[in-house]
Amino acid sequence: MKLPIICPSCDHTLQVSEMKCPDCKTEVNGNYELPVLLKLARDEQDFILNFFLSSGSIKEMAKQAELSYPTMRNKMDDLIEKIKRLNG
Repeated sequence: MKLPIICPSCDHTLQVSEMKCPDCKTEVNGNYELPVLLKLARDEQDFILNFFLSSGSIKEMAKQAELSYPTMRNKMDDLIEKIKRLNG
């Protein structure tokens, strides 16, 4: 199941408001901001996971995706800028 991160009514970023232990049923309520990685689109999260699984090699990622190194590097730079904005 995909975690919704954007409000379908007003397009504002959603927050976590409830967590529940599936074992003892303890519930924790409050307003908690999502971690920055969960604020990214699914394809951006997949990009970061692929980067990790490629041992941090953009060259290897470009090879697997059949893209040029500069194209993959631009995707990485765009993602870095987005994360800086979300984290700032």
